[in-house]
Amino acid sequence: MDTNSTNSKSPDTKVVLNVLFAAFAFSTMEVTLKIAGANIDSFQMTFIRFFIGGIVLIPFAVSERKRRAEGLHTRDVLYTALLGIVCVPVSMLLFQLGIMHSNASTAAVLISTNPVFTIIFAHFMTADDRINRRKALSLAIAIPGIVLMVRPWDIQAGNTAAGAILSILSALTFALYTVMGARSVARIGTFTQTVLSFAFGCAALFIIMLFLGKPVFSGLAANLPVVLYIGVVVTGLGYVFMFTAIKYSNATTGSYIFFIKPGLAAAIAIIVLHETVLWNTFVGVALVLLASWINLAGRKTNPKQPPGNADSLRR
Repeated sequence: MDTNSTNSKSPDTKVVLNVLFAAFAFSTMEVTLKIAGANIDSFQMTFIRFFIGGIVLIPFAVSERKRRAEGLHTRDVLYTALLGIVCVPVSMLLFQLGIMHSNASTAAVLISTNPVFTIIFAHFMTADDRINRRKALSLAIAIPGIVLMVRPWDIQAGNTAAGAILSILSALTFALYTVMGARSVARIGTFTQTVLSFAFGCAALFIIMLFLGKPVFSGLAANLPVVLYIGVVVTGLGYVFMFTAIKYSNATTGSYIFFIKPGLAAAIAIIVLHETVLWNTFVGVALVLLASWINLAGRKTNPKQPPGNADSLRR
C-alpha cells in the first residue's frame, strides 16, 4: 500500500485492527506483570520478557536486513547497546518495580505520560524538534495531570510514594530512550534496532542479576502461562502490531495506541485485580490525553517534525 495515499485519508481496516490489537496487548501489560511479579523477582521478570520478546521479533529483523543493501557499522551496534541499557535494565526495570509498589492502573497511566517527557528531551537533543508554543501548552496541561494522578497530598490505597516515583522515572528514562532511538532508527531499521537493543539490554541486566545473585530461570515453569503471554503477546506481538500499523499509515496513527491504553488498562485492572479508580485518575488521564492531542495536532500541521511519539511506543 502506498504510504502517501494512506496518510491523506482515514486509516484502513488493517491499520485500525493493528492499532487495536497493539493497544489491547499493551493495556494488559501492567495487570499481567503485577500478577507475575507476585511470584517472580522483578529483575528476573524484566529480563525474561525482553528475552522472549526479542526472539519473537528476530524474523522481522532478519527480513528487514535482507531488504537493506547497507550493513551495520560498529558505531550502530555500539549505539544500540547504549539504547538497550537505557531501555531494559534502567527504564523497564524501574517500570516493573513501580508496578509492584503501586496499583496496576496507576502504573499504566503514569508510563503513558512518557511522550510528555519526550517533548523535553527532544528539545535539547534534536535540532528540528524544539519546544514551541503548542508544545509548551501541551506541557502546561500534562504536568498538572500527572500530579493529579499521583495525588501526593493523599495517596490512594494500593499506591505508594515509591511506586509513583519509580513509575515516573521509568516514563522519563523511556522518553530518553525514545529520543535516542528516533535519531538512529531510519539508519539502522525499526525491527533491527529494537531486537539489538533488547539483546544488549538483556545482556547487561543478566550481568547485574549474576552480580546480585538474582534468579534467572528458576521458578518460571510454575508461572509459564503468564510469562509466555507477557513475553510473546505483550512484548513481542504487541510491537509487531504497532509497527505494522505504522508501516501502513504513519507514526502519528501509531501514537493513538496511547489514547486507548490508559482507559483500557484501568478497566482491565478494575475487572481482573478489583482495583478502585478514583476521580483524580480520570481527570489526570483527561488532561494528559488533551496534552497529547495538542502535540499530535501540531505534528499533523507540521509534517517536517519527526515522529517522536511513534518511537515512544517501544515497550
